[in-house]
Amino acid sequence: LERKYEHPLWSKEGDTARALGGHGGMDYIMMFRLIDAITAGRPPDIDVYDAAAWSAVSPLSAESIRLGASVPIPDFTNGAWESKRAGFLT
Repeated sequence: LERKYEHPLWSKEGDTARALGGHGGMDYIMMFRLIDAITAGRPPDIDVYDAAAWSAVSPLSAESIRLGASVPIPDFTNGAWESKRAGFLT
């Protein structure tokens, strides 16, 4: 990808992110965004419900393999995901 097409965050932090590794630098970018949001008083890009869903994939996949069948991802929001919430896209 040509640098002229990179997102400004990658232009600014990409070299550091790539050097520190972790999923091609994305781990660094995600932590950078979280810390930046907290220090600026903005909502983070993901919330605790997103984090729970992301964290559930591996154990649920293991359970699916053990059972030989698909396993649903729990609705950690109890249906609240259907309502608009504050975030970086709002």
